[in-house]
Amino acid sequence: MLRLCIYPKDVQLITGKSERYSRMLLQKIKLKFEKEDHQFVSIEDFCKYTGLKREHVQPLLVG
Repeated sequence: MLRLCIYPKDVQLITGKSERYSRMLLQKIKLKFEKEDHQFVSIEDFCKYTGLKREHVQPLLVG
């Protein structure tokens, strides 16, 4: 089963950065795509923002 949203722990595994950096990056993505606080960041949003390809990101996701 494929997930639709991405979490700070996923960003940590993908980027190798800290949890704090990961939370900050997800917040920047929310601002870029004009999402409200209660909305999730999708894997598609993350890939568009970072320039990474979904086929490279998907296998690295936890759970």
